[in-house]
Amino acid sequence: MPREFTRNDRVADALQRELAQLIRDEVRDPRLGLVNITAVEVVRDLSSAKVFVNLVGADSAEQSEKAAELLNGAAGFLRTHLAKRMQLRITPRLRFIYDLSGKRGQELSALIEYAVNRDKERHHDPDPSEEG
Repeated sequence: MPREFTRNDRVADALQRELAQLIRDEVRDPRLGLVNITAVEVVRDLSSAKVFVNLVGADSAEQSEKAAELLNGAAGFLRTHLAKRMQLRITPRLRFIYDLSGKRGQELSALIEYAVNRDKERHHDPDPSEEG
């Protein structure tokens, strides 16, 4: 029977938890704000990792993209702290990417809600006085 989770999955999960804590506690940049790490993808040889982030309460996509740039600037600092905290032979190089999935999900949800409401309006029970 195959394993449910690969080593990459376990490392990605551990990286996500550790990075969330490190960003919250160690990165002291007032431009950053609250960062949400939505996913981590680690390559098979653990040499690099993509970290998908978005900014909680961001007014625009530009703010979240700026946050990803700031985190990419601090990637070496974060990698050093990860190496001290995690027991890995190789600590992955980090690349932070702005994650559009949350924003896209909200847009799709709004479109679905709009379509359902329009459908309800069209299929509204006819007025009994109009029947003839």
